[in-house]
Amino acid sequence: MFEKVFEGGLWGSRFIVILAVFFGLIGAIALFAVASVDVYNVSAYIIDTYANHHHPAKFHEMVVGEIIGAVDLYLIGVVMLLFSFGLYELFISEIDPAREEENANKILSIHSLDQLKDKISKVIVMVLVVGFFKKVGLAEFTTPLELLYLALSITAVSVGLYFLSKVGHH
Repeated sequence: MFEKVFEGGLWGSRFIVILAVFFGLIGAIALFAVASVDVYNVSAYIIDTYANHHHPAKFHEMVVGEIIGAVDLYLIGVVMLLFSFGLYELFISEIDPAREEENANKILSIHSLDQLKDKISKVIVMVLVVGFFKKVGLAEFTTPLELLYLALSITAVSVGLYFLSKVGHH
């Protein structure tokens, strides 16, 4: 009797994951909203700059940097969505509407914590790559050695992405 009650309570405690799912979704929505406002502000700035025929120094670098920053926020929002969907499917229940759609099944197909970790880690790596290219795009290279470092770092990122794409494929 005690064992049955205890195991029922233990099994029911998995619903605490709903907090992580709920606040993960709120985080994703917040990140998407902030990134969208950033893109809107940059777009308004671009229109204003061209309308007034005023081209400040480093205009293109600033615009690219802001857009890449927004992409970074969108990618982190995707991480939060994957995290929320994955936790929900692993601990609570399958998401029935997602099972009815053909494409959603591939995106949300998470059957273990390892799969969830793999999906999230791939998106996190992409966030790091985007951040890397944002920093590289804003950097100034003055010596041949700095250009060599740039070429080596881009090669290292490319090789890393190649091997990352091979993970999970047989």
